[in-house]
Amino acid sequence: MRIDILTLFPDMIKPALSHSMMWRATHYGFVNIHVHDFRAFSESKHKSVDDSPYGGGAGMVLRVEPVVNALRSIENHEHALKILMTPQGITYNQTRAETLSKNEHIIILCGHYEGYDERIRDYFDVEISIGDYVLTGGEIAALAVVDSIVRLIPGVLSNDASAQEDSFSNALLEYPQYTRPRVYEGKSVPDILLSGHHEEIAKWRFEEAVRRTKIRRPDLYQQYQENKKK
Repeated sequence: MRIDILTLFPDMIKPALSHSMMWRATHYGFVNIHVHDFRAFSESKHKSVDDSPYGGGAGMVLRVEPVVNALRSIENHEHALKILMTPQGITYNQTRAETLSKNEHIIILCGHYEGYDERIRDYFDVEISIGDYVLTGGEIAALAVVDSIVRLIPGVLSNDASAQEDSFSNALLEYPQYTRPRVYEGKSVPDILLSGHHEEIAKWRFEEAVRRTKIRRPDLYQQYQENKKK
């Protein structure tokens, strides 16, 4: 997989790619990630990328020309899935992460300032939001999307089953997890997890996942119930 990230702040992106799972994924060639500063593609004398909005209003608006120039500089950009990070986009979730992880090439644009020149949207395929709140820029949101995608690529995690059992993978939150010590300040690990009966452990984990989802995320629980009927 190849991922290209268009941003005004490459130094916000690059450090996050050099640690933990992201480092492993890039170091061992599971994914190639390229970070582009689209300010370099501005045609203005002072390399400006924004301007005041036509019709007036607060803030500055990202100009279309540097973004499109940067986009067109990427090899095979025509065939890539091009994503616009914006609060106006569809809400991101695990199902969409799983779908995106199957793409060979993804390009992500990080927004900034008051918003995009509306014409920028014409050059992108899908608009994504990571939640109903506003960030200063799209870098953190883009990193969240990249992380969620890359960890699903086979081989990136030391145990691929880990991704399959994560919260939201089956419209359920993850079951409770325990490790050593067996007892801490009077709080004990459930006996079932020490029984060695793998079928019973799997049953307990599933029931706990359902119970936890019903209590903490009734919206997800409803989705789980609907999926059962299909």
